[in-house]
Amino acid sequence: MTTRTETTRQDPPIESRDDLLSPFRKGEKPETAWRIGTEHEKFVYRRADHRAPSYDEPGGIRDLLNALTEFGWTPVEEGGKVIALAGPDGNVSLEPAGQLELSGAPLENLHLTCQEAGRHLNQVKAVGDKLGLGFLGLGMWPDKTRAELPTMPKGRYAIMLRHMPRVGSLGLDMMLRTCTIQVNLDYASEADMAQKFRVGLALQPLATALFANSPFTEGKPNGMLSFRSHIWSDTDPARTGMLPFVFEDGFGYERYVDYALDVPMYFVYRDGAYIDAAGLSFRDFLKGELSVLPGEKPRLSDWNDHLSTAFPEVRLKSFLEMRGADGGRWNRICALPALWVGLLYDQSALDAAWDEVKHWSLEERQRLRDEVPGLGLHARTPSGESLRDLGARVLDIAGGGLKARARLNAAGDDESGFLEPLREIVSRGTSPAEVLLDHYHGAWGGDVGRVYEEMSF
Repeated sequence: MTTRTETTRQDPPIESRDDLLSPFRKGEKPETAWRIGTEHEKFVYRRADHRAPSYDEPGGIRDLLNALTEFGWTPVEEGGKVIALAGPDGNVSLEPAGQLELSGAPLENLHLTCQEAGRHLNQVKAVGDKLGLGFLGLGMWPDKTRAELPTMPKGRYAIMLRHMPRVGSLGLDMMLRTCTIQVNLDYASEADMAQKFRVGLALQPLATALFANSPFTEGKPNGMLSFRSHIWSDTDPARTGMLPFVFEDGFGYERYVDYALDVPMYFVYRDGAYIDAAGLSFRDFLKGELSVLPGEKPRLSDWNDHLSTAFPEVRLKSFLEMRGADGGRWNRICALPALWVGLLYDQSALDAAWDEVKHWSLEERQRLRDEVPGLGLHARTPSGESLRDLGARVLDIAGGGLKARARLNAAGDDESGFLEPLREIVSRGTSPAEVLLDHYHGAWGGDVGRVYEEMSF
């Protein structure tokens, strides 16, 4: 999640609706300036006993962050505590229970993206060797109860932890027990944004199935392949979901502004601290009628903060975020951006992907999204075929898009090779979660603790 590093009281105030539209309009870039920003999270655990370390304990999360400064990262503090790091490879930050996230820099191609992930993982593993910490690539803690997990000293998380139980039964699980991989991508125009948004949203269930990697809860199978994805169905209906209006004629920036204004607030950031505004209306804020800041109107930084508190399957800020995948191992961190770059950064591929999904009704899209956490690639698309069969065609489209981009490494390879882990999944016909379940019922003898051997970085 977003980490604020300074107060921005002096940034421009919002004076008109054009100011609300400005983050989206300013995000428009020519194709030559399109970049790839990859984010991935992993669970941190004590190697000795698989316990999740707290922030303050010796060798815990604070010491992990401080040790990473040896690699050139600059500490970012909140309330006198280091809660993130900044550097040439983007930002390292903390999720609510200490999940460690790399929010990578905007990079020109997937070769650079994968190198960035490799540098980061080598750094955290080197620090982990010193501190006795391991890093697990899954979509959900396989064996931890909520009560067993620590919380990090970030003001926005304290507000969210209080608010989540008011609006859904699984929001605390989302915050404390899940990890994801996502990619942030650019657009050229409002029309380009709308087409990419529609394709991305329609195909999020496929991404969920391909990356499904969260079949265990508190040491036992939970009946799902992606419980992380299921969690979003009962987190907060006002700020999650498939956004049916994206598929309506005329969708664009204006409609997304209306949606975001209807998302209840979480907080306002002032003078280095978070003010609890959970459940209040940004529309009231625009009128100077926010009860926690009476008479004060929002600034652009407040709007940008608010945009980061909506959690749909695809999110619009000054770029598009693809948000449907579970966390996983290193090659999947590279595969997720490869899928979406291949589909969205080549116009022929984008058109072909839209042709695959444009005839689906809103009800059919929602049904597929609802079924995929449990069925994965075995779910049926609106046309009646398996999601596996659609996935094979979509991967061919993505591969063609990556070949057309012709971004080559020093060996002369294009980016399409990064799709290979996904091709293997489709060829096998089973998600990563199903492989783990086979191990659990077979070689592991029902001991979910074996997952630490198989899925650690």
